[in-house]
Amino acid sequence: QVQLVESGGGLVQPEGSLRLSCAASGGTFKLYSMGWFRQAPGKEREFVATISRTANQIFYADSVRGRVTITRDNAKNTVYLQMNNLQLDDTAAYYCAAQFNFYASTREADYNYWGQGTQVTVSS
Repeated sequence: QVQLVESGGGLVQPEGSLRLSCAASGGTFKLYSMGWFRQAPGKEREFVATISRTANQIFYADSVRGRVTITRDNAKNTVYLQMNNLQLDDTAAYYCAAQFNFYASTREADYNYWGQGTQVTVSS
């Protein structure tokens, strides 16, 4: 059983930056592909970014491409989401997810484990 704990959320002004972290425990982190998803109030959860086991596959949602970077540190069992030039509609709860698979995936249904989420609020 993999446990995921997100951190790094908070209140930021438009055009600001945040780095989210997701620490994993209870499994062999390097065997999991990782993803970030988000859910805004009144909306369905949506894909943000994903990274494969060895980071040779990385995909981003169109809405964040160019502003967001996903990375992982297998030695620290942690995946990161660097977010720059944040906009009002980036406000959401951000969730980290893990799937026992070599390949990255943009599909929510492929992920086996989820964190509790960290809130990102973009406001002036």
